[in-house]
Amino acid sequence: VQLQASGGGLVQAGDSLRLSCVVTGRNFGRYVGAWFRQAPGKERDFVAAINWSGRGTPYADSVKGRFTISRDNAKNTVYLQMNSLKPEDTAVYYCAASGKYGGIWSRSAGDQNEYEYWGQGTLVTVSS
Repeated sequence: VQLQASGGGLVQAGDSLRLSCVVTGRNFGRYVGAWFRQAPGKERDFVAAINWSGRGTPYADSVKGRFTISRDNAKNTVYLQMNSLKPEDTAVYYCAASGKYGGIWSRSAGDQNEYEYWGQGTLVTVSS
């Protein structure tokens, strides 16, 4: 299984971006997907996740109401729509996925240990 993230770039505060993560492999419909981010000099943090059906979508408090995670199982893709971007959203964004538990999480969607597979990251820079 491989994950390919794309869509990052340099934008101004208040702008929008959509990140995409294509997952190559079978049974994508039974995977959970997630986005994490790592700002310069900081640890990697949870952003948002989505279960197999798309009806379970937990978010970090810092992005609630601004970011939306979604998935298209026909395209093996997880998306992160980011609106009203702020300079503090500047980070490398990583997508992650796991099929260990049939499309659900064993304990916490925000726990990085839930995820077997990781993409290479895409840089998002938000200028003020």
